[in-house]
Amino acid sequence: MNDDLSPRPAPSADAAPLLQVQDLRVAFGGKEVVHGVSFDVQSGEKLALVGESGSGKTVTALALLRLTGDARLAGRALLQGRGDLLQLSERELRGVRGDDIAMIFQEPMTALNPLMPVGQQVAEVLMLKQALTRTQSAQAAIELLAATGIPEPARRAASYAHQLSGGQRQRAMIAMALASRPRLLLADEPTTALDVSLRGQILELLADLQRQTGMALLLITHDLQLVRRFADRVAVMQQGHLVEQGTVAAVFQAPQHAYTRRLIDSIPRRNVLEALPAGDAPPAVQARDLRVAYPVPVPGVRGWFKKGEYVAVRGVALQLPQARTLGVVGESGSGKSTLAQALLGLLPSSGELQVAGQAWQQPAQHNSVHNQQLRQQVQVVFQDPFSSLSPRMTVAEIVGEGLRVHAPQLDAQAQRERVRDMLAEVGLEEAQFPGLLDRYPHEFSGGQRQRLAIARALIVQPRVLVLDEPTSALDVTIQQQVLALLQRLQKERALAYVLITHDVAVVRAMAHDVIVMKDGEVVEAGPVQQVLQAPRHTYTRQLVDAAAELHGV
Repeated sequence: MNDDLSPRPAPSADAAPLLQVQDLRVAFGGKEVVHGVSFDVQSGEKLALVGESGSGKTVTALALLRLTGDARLAGRALLQGRGDLLQLSERELRGVRGDDIAMIFQEPMTALNPLMPVGQQVAEVLMLKQALTRTQSAQAAIELLAATGIPEPARRAASYAHQLSGGQRQRAMIAMALASRPRLLLADEPTTALDVSLRGQILELLADLQRQTGMALLLITHDLQLVRRFADRVAVMQQGHLVEQGTVAAVFQAPQHAYTRRLIDSIPRRNVLEALPAGDAPPAVQARDLRVAYPVPVPGVRGWFKKGEYVAVRGVALQLPQARTLGVVGESGSGKSTLAQALLGLLPSSGELQVAGQAWQQPAQHNSVHNQQLRQQVQVVFQDPFSSLSPRMTVAEIVGEGLRVHAPQLDAQAQRERVRDMLAEVGLEEAQFPGLLDRYPHEFSGGQRQRLAIARALIVQPRVLVLDEPTSALDVTIQQQVLALLQRLQKERALAYVLITHDVAVVRAMAHDVIVMKDGEVVEAGPVQQVLQAPRHTYTRQLVDAAAELHGV
């Protein structure tokens, strides 16, 4: 395996492209979703295929490996030395998958087998594609994991997907994709779910491996700012059409298409009330010496008699006035989501914690009348609106669910009217969506589903919203719209926001104050401009520098 990542010979200047896609068309059930797309990928090149959700970029990539199910394909996809991929038999295509073209999927947690150690999954590819023995493939898998930068690769090879961090899972996926030294690697949103520093690390890893092996790389993403730091050329897709392509420098300096210009300009913009609200109202949220711990088993005989504990949050102090936003920044595992659950009364905590001037009653009275009333004052908007909305409930049932608990005096008609008014306030009206209240979440786009989630949180008239990565799953243009909506609602309703995020650009646009968390502790806190422009702690500087490097700001 020592030569598995050795470079391939450099192509000659006049060599034919590694991949030529000509007039590619993809149709599902008679409806065409990719319309005559054409582009080339040169050996050793990094090409970014860019567009929002629904633009057809992922379907285009999947069509190259004929992974689009019953879709009807037309056009040609000429792979050097293999002919037209769209005309190969299934047997011939099995030789292409992995050997010539490999793919990294967006969410490694769903792409990896949860019942097999990750090392065994990499070894399985090596046994199948390189005819190695079980012992040889196991050792080769460890070497591949080491090549992708996973610490303690021998130990991690025996781990299951859920035992790895997000970055480690993505590295394991990369190791599996590289097992057969493909000539072309398709990377479908490989960094979307990762923290900003991990995103930079994964992109740097892909670039290093691409240079070492000489493979070509097709990056599929909706983040055009990220492309600026990574790709050689870019191709922009909109609604199944390829609207622009060229070198990264040319496209960014002088974009020709209006859609490309809109993507480039889609950065979060600050539009918040800077002055503190008048009056001497108590803080919406305040905490001092807050501590959250989980019970964990103790090994050996001692575990029969007592449990140990893992302290996820310790010594946190914060204060959030009404109509202000507190940004909580940190990487995965920093404790920010645990802090959010404590603020929502979903985890027991010690120390001082007050929300809307009241303290949560601890687990013995978890579902007490007091806690139920306090939950009306603090609501949450989750990261992924698709998974946080029940697919079996209509819009009226989803948004009105809180009214059935907190406003039982309203009859069914009054509840529907309240739901209709709330939906209009977040920009969803029946004039635009006939039968709006009786529709289901799958009938809406990602941004529209997030508006539904915001309406569901606001309908009980809370004072505090906990925003848990509210835009990280959205396209850049939709992210901008949702942030503008949240800014408007904060001004109109004097809402306090606790913004949990790893996106420094979102914090700059939304937050008044920020706390930076690492290993369960607050390492820096203060006004957002002060903390982000002149960070004092090394960890804060690393986060800010990683964001600047990734997006070129």
